[in-house]
Amino acid sequence: MEISLVPDGYIKRKTSTIPFGYTLDNNIQGYLKPNHEEIDLLKEISESVYASEISLGVGVDWLEYKTGKRMSRAGLKKHVDKVYGRKK
Repeated sequence: MEISLVPDGYIKRKTSTIPFGYTLDNNIQGYLKPNHEEIDLLKEISESVYASEISLGVGVDWLEYKTGKRMSRAGLKKHVDKVYGRKK
């Protein structure tokens, strides 16, 4: 049995870009700390965009309003396509 010193939900930092919903953790170098509220909000908005309930523009505006963080329309589309697959 392997014991991990990294808390649940943390992800290893692989690039210079920090994914939406994560922040640097100064205590555990090389790992990103999840912000569950932001991750849940991104999931909710992504589902709404995929279901065509809201547009990408409304989605990024909603994200910025709720979190104070910006995401481009292209970034949100890339996330939706990656998680839910491209719509035909």
